Amino acid sequence: MVVADPAAPANAGRPAAPGEPARDGTQRVTAEVAAQAPPDWDAFVAARPDGSAYHRAAAVAIAQRVFGLPVYYASVRDPRGALRGVLPLVEQSSLAFGRFLVSVPYFTYGGILAEDDAAAASLAAAASSLARDRGARHVELRHRAAVAGLGLPERLDKVSLELALPSTEAALAKQLGSKLRSQIRRAEREGVEVRWGREDQVDEFYAVFARSMRDLGTPVYPRRFFRAVLAALPDTEIATVRLAGVVQACAVLVRHGDRIEVPWAAATPEGKRASANMRLYWELLRRAQAAGAAAFDFGRSSVDSGTYRFKLQWGAEPRQLHWHYWLPEGAALPQLNHANPKYALAVSVWQRLPLWCANLIGPAIAGKLP
Repeated sequence: MVVADPAAPANAGRPAAPGEPARDGTQRVTAEVAAQAPPDWDAFVAARPDGSAYHRAAAVAIAQRVFGLPVYYASVRDPRGALRGVLPLVEQSSLAFGRFLVSVPYFTYGGILAEDDAAAASLAAAASSLARDRGARHVELRHRAAVAGLGLPERLDKVSLELALPSTEAALAKQLGSKLRSQIRRAEREGVEVRWGREDQVDEFYAVFARSMRDLGTPVYPRRFFRAVLAALPDTEIATVRLAGVVQACAVLVRHGDRIEVPWAAATPEGKRASANMRLYWELLRRAQAAGAAAFDFGRSSVDSGTYRFKLQWGAEPRQLHWHYWLPEGAALPQLNHANPKYALAVSVWQRLPLWCANLIGPAIAGKLP
């Protein structure tokens, strides 16, 4: 599928071929959409400062591998054939919310990566054309920063929280402050044990994470989702904090370039009382600092939520996220959040489910939610 330059005037005739001069002398650009990533996709992502681990071809394919969802790779090239921009898209659908495209679901980042405004606009046009072809109700493009020239409505209710990391562990401990250090030491007095691993930690991580998701009113991903993440992103690790041999806090740590992110973390009520969650985050920060990361990304939160305040106490700075939307004419922004009464009711009902029931039916639902 090829989508013509969205800026082309109505009387321009046929779409210009890639690199073909337009009537005004500028170079038109076209975006191509394919079911497989081109071979130079990952190299382009790695070279982009705004790229993320979730832009990688294997990470995009997790949606297909785990949930059987259609995935698409949109790309733009210059006249020499070199990539100028990429956009991964995943198609989801449900009875409650209809069909929609997301770049990309399950993760915070994954929107347009482009070298210039023309390439970005062409990729956005490709997404909207694909949405029309597929009968989608909207397209959600998740960006770490604003993308100029798209002309699309956006949501600004989400932020990521980031902490710049110093060059030494001592400096890291000092900048956390005495109160946090005291809470971390409390966990040490409880005799907690910290372990790092990958596939060997999935089952114990999942037991704590699934319970936390039920308590939040959110369907949990299937266990195989996290195994697929580990397979797609080889630098990913799992940390667990144990009390008397039982996991009470855990997290997944993902690295991309000089940034390390924790997209999923959870703690039991018992773990929180013993400050195991505080020890967990200290170990995550130590791991990131020792690995030479420049920044630690605590993940996304809604402003003023409990998780937002928890992350702020570590010295993290809010970074505005820009989620842009293509919508059919006259359509309103989707509300797949607590502002939607139906969504809020579903959360309330889910929190009341027995854990075994939530874990049984949650994985069948989670893949349909962005």
